[in-house]
Amino acid sequence: MSEVQAVEPRQDWAAFEKHAGGVVLALRELGRAVAASGLDPRLCELLKVRVSQLNGCAFCLQYHLNLGRQLGLPALQLDQLACWRDSPAFAPRERAALAWAEALTLQAAHPDTEPAYAALQAQFSPVEIANVTAAIGHINAWNRIAGGLRFTPPAP
Repeated sequence: MSEVQAVEPRQDWAAFEKHAGGVVLALRELGRAVAASGLDPRLCELLKVRVSQLNGCAFCLQYHLNLGRQLGLPALQLDQLACWRDSPAFAPRERAALAWAEALTLQAAHPDTEPAYAALQAQFSPVEIANVTAAIGHINAWNRIAGGLRFTPPAP
């Protein structure tokens, strides 16, 4: 069995907050706007966990798994999120949002987002679509920062 190698942060959270405080404030404000939009916080956490899985951001993945558990997301959903298409644990509305999250996150590799958008339209109002899209953009931004700088993940 091979040993686990430590991944060294390129910059820790405290240094990033010090060096880019305005960015942190702006991203927090975007997060507050999404939270105030009326979207179900549990759905938002599902999206944040899935996008963080896709982007390979250990910090954001652990952070949002912790929040999802605090919000009472079912263990089955968290356990099967990586294979949500094959799991009965997700409602049609969640499936549509997850498909949209994957379409936006992987857009460069798979530019045809029409099927995912059509599924989204069948489940969400135009206002909700705007806010789901903002939530996905928000976590993608955080993933690029926290993953790129290799922030140390929080404790579970």
